[in-house]
Amino acid sequence: MPFALSRRDLLLLLVLTVLWGLNWPVMKAGVREFPPLTFRTIAMAGGVVLLAAMARSQSMSLRIERRDWRELAWLALTNMTGWYVLSIYGVALLSSGRAAILGYTMPVWTAVLGFVVFRERLAPRLLLGIVSAAAAITLLLASEIGALTGRPVGALLMLGAALIWGLGTQLMRRRRIRGPVIVLTFWMLVQAVIVCTAVAWLLERDRWVRAPNAVEWGAILYNIFLVFGVCQLLWFRLATILPPVASSLSVMMIPVLGLFSGMWLLNEVPTWHDFAALGFILVAIATVLWPARSAPASPVAGGAVR
Repeated sequence: MPFALSRRDLLLLLVLTVLWGLNWPVMKAGVREFPPLTFRTIAMAGGVVLLAAMARSQSMSLRIERRDWRELAWLALTNMTGWYVLSIYGVALLSSGRAAILGYTMPVWTAVLGFVVFRERLAPRLLLGIVSAAAAITLLLASEIGALTGRPVGALLMLGAALIWGLGTQLMRRRRIRGPVIVLTFWMLVQAVIVCTAVAWLLERDRWVRAPNAVEWGAILYNIFLVFGVCQLLWFRLATILPPVASSLSVMMIPVLGLFSGMWLLNEVPTWHDFAALGFILVAIATVLWPARSAPASPVAGGAVR
């Protein structure tokens, strides 16, 4: 299916890439000595308050029709709750760069689920992107299992998070709920906060012995204002205006930035597996962002939810 992004959407994609890419080492710094899901839940609670304030400032109603609650619950489970729970524990166990690369194998699962569950047809160049991303998975998972200090559990958690997010991307594109993205995001985040608070209480309450320190508060505030207040809204816009595989592959520059920002900010030392995996990821990015020879204007580009 042909698709295109406007200049404005390309700029928003760049903002999304930079902010989400930098967030991987930011999260790693935030959970080194602080309970991971507690960190995530505090940030999400702040995000709920921020989104409510943003909606109110734009005179938006936060009302959701009762008939939409079931679909909203599935969207929240796959796009937020499942991803946030599994990925934050993955970040705690892995280097930030490796966690980012494994997390952004999401397009593989998006495409597989689209083909198996939704009977989507895949263009040849998207198949190349999927194969390239799969090669990155294989390299990093083999490295984690083979290393004496490896964390295969962390790698599996990140792959599980990516699988759930891939399903969420498919469901987001097919959603029947209409209305502003900010309202939909608010309610999904509310549900995620409720579930994550319960899980954090079950798994981490014995570690609730102190408040976050300055570094951890900095990471929490970054997530509140830039991840939930900016990135999450931009992602749902992108997931709405592009086909699921295209939207998911288009943000795969994020793990590239995640790897190198982890080296810069946290002094992480990647192996050849990480750089080889990045090479495969760059091929996957090119399959989406390289212009088609004579692609007509996208029939969905003008129908974005704002």
